[in-house]
Amino acid sequence: MSQSLATVAYLGAAILFILSLGGLSNPETSRRGNVFGMIGMALAVLATVFGPRVSPSGIAWIVIALVIGGGIGLYAARIVKMTQMPELVALMHSLVGLAACLVGFASYVDTSVQFTGAEKAIHEVEIYVGILIGAVTFSGSLIAFGKLNGRIGGKPLLLPARHWLNLVALLVVIWFGKQFLGAHEAGAGMTALVVMTAIALLFGVHMVMAIGGADMPVVVSMLNSYSGWAAAATGFMLNNDLLIVTGALVGSSGAILSYIMCQAMNRNFISVIAGGFGSGAPKKAAGGGAAAEPQGEAVPVSAAETAEMLREAKSVIIVPGYGMAVAQAQHTVYEITKALREKGVEVRFAIHPVAGRMPGHMNVLLAEAKVPYDIVMEMDEINEDFPDADVAMVIGANDIVNPSALEDPDSPIAGMPVLEVWKAKHSIVMKRSMAAGYAGVDNPLFYKDNNRMLFGDAKKMLDEVLAALRS
Repeated sequence: MSQSLATVAYLGAAILFILSLGGLSNPETSRRGNVFGMIGMALAVLATVFGPRVSPSGIAWIVIALVIGGGIGLYAARIVKMTQMPELVALMHSLVGLAACLVGFASYVDTSVQFTGAEKAIHEVEIYVGILIGAVTFSGSLIAFGKLNGRIGGKPLLLPARHWLNLVALLVVIWFGKQFLGAHEAGAGMTALVVMTAIALLFGVHMVMAIGGADMPVVVSMLNSYSGWAAAATGFMLNNDLLIVTGALVGSSGAILSYIMCQAMNRNFISVIAGGFGSGAPKKAAGGGAAAEPQGEAVPVSAAETAEMLREAKSVIIVPGYGMAVAQAQHTVYEITKALREKGVEVRFAIHPVAGRMPGHMNVLLAEAKVPYDIVMEMDEINEDFPDADVAMVIGANDIVNPSALEDPDSPIAGMPVLEVWKAKHSIVMKRSMAAGYAGVDNPLFYKDNNRMLFGDAKKMLDEVLAALRS
């Protein structure tokens, strides 16, 4: 394949990637967006493998690598459950970071192309920055993977003087960067690279460990952005225009998504990176005592009573959360929705921007269960409708429906916008127990007079509710 033909293929792939992002912005066009993305990636891979920069003798090795990698990806796609998608995404981000590190070191030791003067300086900056971003992405994504699958606790690890530690690490990285650019011997340059890489890996660990569990959806989108910039840096090192464009698209879109989610949580992006949210440390009230504790008693309800409340309602709003994902109850939720709509009950879904463990987690689950897109509403669209709802049914959510965010200025989640389910005539919260949510904060909703608690596994209890509705 000639260089001009490869360039045209890259241009077509870039256009398809842009169309893919546009399609993914809406649930109704997301499938089409995925198709565009897959076609674009296939075109890019083929143009690269059969392009002028790959020798015919190396194609066999590339094909072997593609078969092995594709096989692993296909196997993972088949066995990974929807509830495990957040940690899979985090793991994929770590691989992008690792690739950037490996390409950076390979570019540095490669002597087939010699640079001089300004070109040499620019090339070395590309290597240094690419490895730095890649190392932070790699280690940070691995920690995010551990937190998302429960192997690492959700509470933030707050080291003493952690901000000073980060500042010192940054200054050391800059100093070694100067040493790297001024190195006249390969050994000295490699030493600076290795030290910087170690510091970047530790910084990635420290950064994500300091972030509380309730901020993990933001962390996932942030790491997505980092992986994009790591890919762009790799593109500069390899002189690959498509990789630069694709990385910039992923990096910028991930950064915008992180900003939007921080706005939805009333959080400052820098404060999320700094960490500490969700530590569970009770704040002191103005009078010197502990922050106000929920008052009242939680009232349990049975599946049959729940079905009766739903049957008698005219308007029902369902709030899905991570508990629904864990129990794989989305299909039963859809059956309940159909049964209620057949009886003339208006049913809508309220989605909080950070529900679940990654952006759009609940939307994906509901789409998998074939819930109609037009009844799935975002928080800003439906929050004002809760006072008119007869029943608000919360399935495995906690922090996103916690009234403390609005009512208790001493709460660790004070100021975070939440779904105001307590304003409905009746609310039903489905949980296994009275345990606090991922942020480690108790929820006064459980004790409100108009709230009922349906305890048990979400799938099992919803099956009972569905059976009662149909009988």
